[in-house]
Amino acid sequence: MYISVDDTDSREGMCTTFLVTELIKEFSEFQLLEPPRLVRLNPNVPWKTRGNGAVTLNFGEGKEKDRFIGKIDQRDVFTYKGCKNTQKDLEKFMKRAKDVVERWAELDSGNTNPGLIISHEKTPQELYKKAVRDIVQLDQVLEILNDMDLNHAHFGNGRGLIGAASALAWSPEDHTYELITYRKRSNWGTERSIDAQEVKEIDELISSSFDSYDHDEDASVIDPNSPCPVLYGVRGEDPEELKRALDIIDTEEPDRWIIFHTNQGTDDHIQPAKIGDVRPWISVKLMGTVTKEPYSIKGGHVFFEISDEDGNSLTAAAYEPTKGFREIVNRLIEGDVVELYGGVRKDPVTINIEKMKILHLEDKKVKIGNPVCPECGKNMSSIGKDAGFRCKKCSTKASEDDIQTKEVDRELNEGWYETPVSARRHLSKPLKRMIDPQMMYK
Repeated sequence: MYISVDDTDSREGMCTTFLVTELIKEFSEFQLLEPPRLVRLNPNVPWKTRGNGAVTLNFGEGKEKDRFIGKIDQRDVFTYKGCKNTQKDLEKFMKRAKDVVERWAELDSGNTNPGLIISHEKTPQELYKKAVRDIVQLDQVLEILNDMDLNHAHFGNGRGLIGAASALAWSPEDHTYELITYRKRSNWGTERSIDAQEVKEIDELISSSFDSYDHDEDASVIDPNSPCPVLYGVRGEDPEELKRALDIIDTEEPDRWIIFHTNQGTDDHIQPAKIGDVRPWISVKLMGTVTKEPYSIKGGHVFFEISDEDGNSLTAAAYEPTKGFREIVNRLIEGDVVELYGGVRKDPVTINIEKMKILHLEDKKVKIGNPVCPECGKNMSSIGKDAGFRCKKCSTKASEDDIQTKEVDRELNEGWYETPVSARRHLSKPLKRMIDPQMMYK
C-alpha cells in the first residue's frame, strides 16, 4: 500500500517530510517495506514552496525486520523484508490519511494545496521524469489517476496531487539518502543551535556524506533557516553511515528521526540540450563558446554570453549567492568553450549556473607595446583607432596584428567548477559524486 503526499508546508512552517512520521504512527498496524521516499521535483517551478519535495511510503504486512531507519515517540522504526503488499480495501484508509494531512498541513496558507494518493500500484515512470524536468499540469495527473482508478484526495486547488503522483512514479536510476531529525513541538520556531565544528566533523567522519558544510563560506548547511519542524538533515550514499551524525551533532534532543531514500544529488532534473532548445523553467546541460565576456550588475550578479555553431546565443548567470564561484566566472574570456549545467529563468531567458566544465581555454594576450619598425627599430605610432601604425622616422606602416603582446596566466584551468554548497539545489549532483564517486550503497 503506497501513500503519497505533497504540498503540506508553507514558507511560514511545517515540512512535508514531518508528515511521514505522523503517517507511520497512524498506520502502525503495517510495516514499512522500504525507507520512506523524499522525491524532489522540478526546482524551477515558480509556485513551489521551498524545496519542491513530495513523499511516498510503502506499507505492507510481515514480521522479518530488515533495517533500522528511525525512531518515533521512543519507538524504533524498521523496514521489513519477506513482506507482502496488503490487499485490503484502501478506501477505509483514506479518511485516516486525510485526517493526518488536515491536522498538520498549513491549510491557512493560500499557497498550500495538499494532494494525497493511496494506491496498490505506482504511477508511470514517465510522469516522474516529466515532473522533475518540466511542467506538469493538474489535468494531466487527474487523467492518469482516474484512468488507473487510484484513490486520491486533495485540499484547495489540488496542485499537490501533481507532486504526490510524480513521487509515486519514481523508480531510481541513481539515488541517495537523507537522515532528518525533528524538533520537539515546543521548540518549533525558535533558533536552532548547531555547532559548526561538529558539522565539519560530519564531512571528515562520514565519508559517503555530501553537502553538509560550506567550506567556502564557512557555514553549516544541515540546519534550515525556516521555522519548520526539522532540526537538521544529513545527506549521503550510505544510510548506515548517516546514523553516525546522531552521535556527532550535540544539540537539543531530537523528538524523532527517520532516514529517507531520495533523488537528491542525482542531477535527475538536468536534460541535455542545445542553446536553440532552451526554454523557461527547465534545467539543462549545454555547450557553448563565450562570445561576450563576463560583466557585473548591481547586486553582485555576474553575466556572460555563450553561442553555438548554429548562431544561437544565451545569457548565463552566476548570481550573488554563488559567492566565490563568480570569481571563476569572471576569468572567462571570448573563445573559451564551456559546458554549463543549470536552470532556465523566464524573464529574461537566462541559465542560472549550477556547475560548469571548462572544455577549452583561449590564450590570453595583453599589449606590451606598439609594433617595432622593421627598418629602423623604433617604436611605431598609432595612426588612429583600428587604423594601424606608422613609423615617424621612415613612414613604414604596420597593422593592429603587429602589436607587441605577451601571454598571461589565465589563473584558470580546464575542468569542473561548482557553486558553493550554500547555493546548491537539492537535486544538483555534487562533483564529489561525479569525479570521485563513492561505491553506491546497495
